[in-house]
This record gives sequence, C-alpha cells and structure tokens, in this order.
Amino acid sequence: MEAEEMELFGIWSSPYVLRVIWALNIKKIKYKYIEEDLNNKSNLLLHYNPVYKKVPVLVYKGKPICESMIIVEFIEETWKNDSIFPKDPYEKAKARFLAKFVEDKLSPPMWRFFTTKGKDQEEAYESFTDYLAILERELEGKEFFGGENIGFVDILLGCMSYVVPIYEEITDFEIITKEKFPLLHAWMQAFLSSDIVRDNLPPRDELLYRYRKIREAFLSKDN
Repeated sequence: MEAEEMELFGIWSSPYVLRVIWALNIKKIKYKYIEEDLNNKSNLLLHYNPVYKKVPVLVYKGKPICESMIIVEFIEETWKNDSIFPKDPYEKAKARFLAKFVEDKLSPPMWRFFTTKGKDQEEAYESFTDYLAILERELEGKEFFGGENIGFVDILLGCMSYVVPIYEEITDFEIITKEKFPLLHAWMQAFLSSDIVRDNLPPRDELLYRYRKIREAFLSKDN
C-alpha cells in the first residue's frame, strides 16, 4: 500500500495517537503523518472529525476513522497479517474486557492522583495501585499481555510505560517498581525496547515539561 492512501492526523504528545502508530507499525503499513495544532485546528481535521474535532483521525482512501481504539480495530480487521487481537474468541473477549477495565477503572484514579495533592492524591494512589495488582496477575507467565508479542491490551496500556516514570519523577511517589510490581516493571522495559515502539516515542524532556505544566495548572485551581 502506498503511504498516500493513508493519512494520520495527530499531535506529538498524544498517547491516543501513539496507539494508532504502534498498530500501524505492527502491520507494517505505510502512512503519511500530519501534525496538528489543537489550538489552531486545520480545516482538514475539522472536516474529517466534525463531531469531536480531535485527534487521532485515520483517513483511508478518503474516508475518516476516529477514536484510537476504533481505529486499531479497523486496522486489525482490514489487514490480516501480524494479528493484534488473539485468534481465540474467548481470549479476544478477555482482551476487550481488560481494555474496558483500563479505561473505566484504572485511568480515572491514575489521572486524579497526578492532578491532586494531599488526601485526594493518597486515596487515588491507593485506588489505582489496587487495579495495577490486577494487571500484574494478568501478566503471569507472559512477557506481554498479548503473550509473546505485543497485542491489543499492550497497545492500550503502552503509554503507561513512559508516562508512569514521569509521574514518579514529578510527584515523588513510587508507582511501578521492580519490588512492588515485578511483572509490570519487566513489561514496561520490554514494551519500550520493542522494535515497533522505541523509535516512536515523544521526546522525554518535552513531555516532562508538558506534564509539569499540566500538574501545576490543576493544583493552582485548588489554591
């Protein structure tokens, strides 16, 4: 496939955009990347995603697909090589369940932890570390959630591998350590060093600066 047939609208710092990039890399699909400025959204982005007006948007043969996990499923169903989902129907259902668990249960308290302080932060920390323990158990006997290879759940959780160390540095909390969560810690290292990921990560210094500013903005609202 020629890259001209596929366009991906994104921003450098978005974990949702990276999900799509990683999925495209797994499938070895060529595409044209278009960097957006969300403070000055292009007419093309507004045309292709008039409802949410946000990235990522994948445009395939002129047709837009929006929302990261919907895009990943579209990629999986359109290109049959190098499967992202398990072949077994039960394992596929389980992967979708874990994805929903991450979105509904893990992500909200993790974000609340990062954007609060004091008692609220401590309560959020206890909540999401309990959920991390569930993910730890899911990795027993496996290198990745997808087994020997990166799969759907790994793509969904992938941003955690580089964002958690940034959270730790900014907040001075230990989150995923080799002692507390050895399997998750090993998964993070394996994910970050994989061929499809390591050359497709946002610059750490820029991301660290961005997250510091985000936390400062949230905390200033409480003062």
